[in-house]
Amino acid sequence: MSSVESSGDGGKWLDAHYDPVAGLYTFSSCVDLADLSGDRESRLVVGDLGTGSSGMKLKVYRGTALISENTLLDLPAGLVAFFMDLHEPRIPAVAVASGPCIYVYKNLRPYFKFTLPSLDVNPLEQDVWRQVREGQIDPVMLKEMLESIRKKAHIPLSIRSLRFLSLEADEADQFVQLHKQQPIRRQTVITCIGILKKSTADEDGISCLVIGTESSDVFVLDPEAFTILCKMSLPAVPTMMDVAGQFDVEFRITVACRNGSIYILRRESEKPKYCIKLSSHPVGLVRVGKNVVVGCTDESLQVFTQKGKKLWKIILPAPITTMAPMDLPTRGLQAVLVGLANCQVQLYREKNLLSTIKTPDTVTSICFGRYGREDGTLIMTTKGGGLMVKILKRTAVFDDRDSAPGPPVAQSVRLNVPKKTKLYVDQTLRERENGLAMHRAFHMDLSRMRLAAARAYVKALESSLTPISSSLSEPLKMNAVVQGLGPSFKLTLNVQNTASCRPVMNLAISFLYDDNLYRIRNPYMRIPLLVPGLVYPVETFVECTSDKGISDIIKVFVLHEEKSSPLLTAHINMPVSEGLMLN
Repeated sequence: MSSVESSGDGGKWLDAHYDPVAGLYTFSSCVDLADLSGDRESRLVVGDLGTGSSGMKLKVYRGTALISENTLLDLPAGLVAFFMDLHEPRIPAVAVASGPCIYVYKNLRPYFKFTLPSLDVNPLEQDVWRQVREGQIDPVMLKEMLESIRKKAHIPLSIRSLRFLSLEADEADQFVQLHKQQPIRRQTVITCIGILKKSTADEDGISCLVIGTESSDVFVLDPEAFTILCKMSLPAVPTMMDVAGQFDVEFRITVACRNGSIYILRRESEKPKYCIKLSSHPVGLVRVGKNVVVGCTDESLQVFTQKGKKLWKIILPAPITTMAPMDLPTRGLQAVLVGLANCQVQLYREKNLLSTIKTPDTVTSICFGRYGREDGTLIMTTKGGGLMVKILKRTAVFDDRDSAPGPPVAQSVRLNVPKKTKLYVDQTLRERENGLAMHRAFHMDLSRMRLAAARAYVKALESSLTPISSSLSEPLKMNAVVQGLGPSFKLTLNVQNTASCRPVMNLAISFLYDDNLYRIRNPYMRIPLLVPGLVYPVETFVECTSDKGISDIIKVFVLHEEKSSPLLTAHINMPVSEGLMLN
C-alpha cells in the first residue's frame, strides 16, 4: 500500500488508500478486522447492505483487493469475528446476523446456520385465520377482526397479518388465497450482535455470541453447540450493545434501546441491573475502560459510569453518524472516534479533542485496529460507497486540549482518595440514604437480644445454676452440694453476700419437699450475719424414707424473717438412694 501524508488532521495520519467507487454501503456494526488465514495478516470483513433490497454480500478485503464475497439472503444487522473452538491453527470464524438467523463462516466458507426460536402466536389470530381457511369469513371481515386484535391483544400479530393489513382491497383477496393454507408463525429478527469471552480473557480465547432481538430479548449462545446458554429480557428493543467480561466468571452487557434508555445486564440476572435514561435517542455506544460513552441525536457526547452516574457532556458541531473505539495498547491510548455529518471524524480522549480528520464525504462506518501488518489502521466507509484507509504515524503525538470553554483540564482529574476515606464516605452516604431502615433494624436486633437475655436468665433460675438474688438491697448468691450415697445425705448450702460493703442480717433458710420421700433434720434454719465477700456454709442432713428407688427435687428458699416473699430460690436435684436399693 502506498502512503502519502493526509491533510486536515494535523499530519498524524497517512492516506494509505481511498476508493470513492468501492460500492460499500455499511455501518460500523457490520465491519470487523480479523486474521482469517492464520498468517498474522488481518483482513477487512464487511457486511455490505447493497441497495437495501438486493445485492447484500459478505465481502473480505486484503489490502486494497477484494478476495472473497458471499451472497446474503437478508440485510445484515451486524457481524463479528470470534474463536469458536481450540483447533489449530487458531483461525476465527465470522458470524453474520441477518434476519432471524446467524450465518457462521469458517475459512471464508459457509459453516453453520442458527435460527432463533419461534415466538408464541396469538390464539385469537390463529382462530381468525382458521375461519378464513374454512370459508366462514371473507377478507373484509378478516381485516376488521385483525385490526381489533391488534389494538387489544398483548401478543403482537405475526408478519403475515401485519402485511395483510397494509394491503389495498384489490390485493387482499389474492393474498388470502395464497397464504390461508399455510401455518402461522411469528418469528423475531436480530437487531444487534456482540461477543463475550467464555472463560478466559485471552485474545484467542473461545467466545460466546450475544444477540439482541426485536422481541426485546438478549441471548447468549454456546460457541460450539449453538444452544442458548442464557436469556435476558429488556423493557425495549435493543439496537446497540457492548459486552465486557467472561461468561463463566462475571460479565456486563451494556445495551442501548429504542426507548432512549441504556440498560446494563449482569451475570445471573434476567432483568437489567442499572438503567440510564437519556435526554435523546442514542446513535452510538462505546465502552472506554470502565465508562460508557454515548452519542445522542441532540449532537451531544455523554459519558456514564457502570452504575449510571453521568460524568460529563459535550456538544458537537454536527450530528453524529457513527462511533467506534480506538484502542492502541502499545501507546497506552484509549479514545473514541466520532463520525459527524459535516464530513469530519473527531478523536476524543475523555472530553478532550485530540484530532480532527476531514473526509471528502460523510462517514457511515469506522473501524480501528490491526489491518495487514499495521497496528494503527483506521478504516472508514462513506455515504457514497467509498472506502478510506488511513495509518497512524509512528511519530504521532496526541496532546489533550479541551475544546469546550469552562474550567481547566486539571479540575476534571480525579483525586487519589485513600481507601479508608473512600470507605468512610461510602458508609456515610449509605447511612444517609438508608437511615430509617438501619434504625429499625437496630431496634429489632436490640429487642431480640433483650429477649434472648431474659430467656437465658429465666432458664438459669429454673435450673438453679448458681442462683442469684434479684434484690438490690440484699444481694445474695448460693450454691448447693449434696454428699453421700444414701439413705442419708449431707446437704451443704454455701451462702455469700455479694454486696460491696453492706452486711445482711435476719435471714433464714426454709425447705419445701415431699414428706413421703424425705425427712430433713432441720427444715428451718437461721443464718447468721453475712459479711460481704465471705462464704458461709450452712449444713443439714436429709434422709430418704422411700424404698422405691426414686428421687425428687427439694426447693430451698432464702427469706427475710420479717417478709413472706423469698429473696432467693434454688432447686436441688437429689440423687437416688443407693442404700435402700441394695437392701
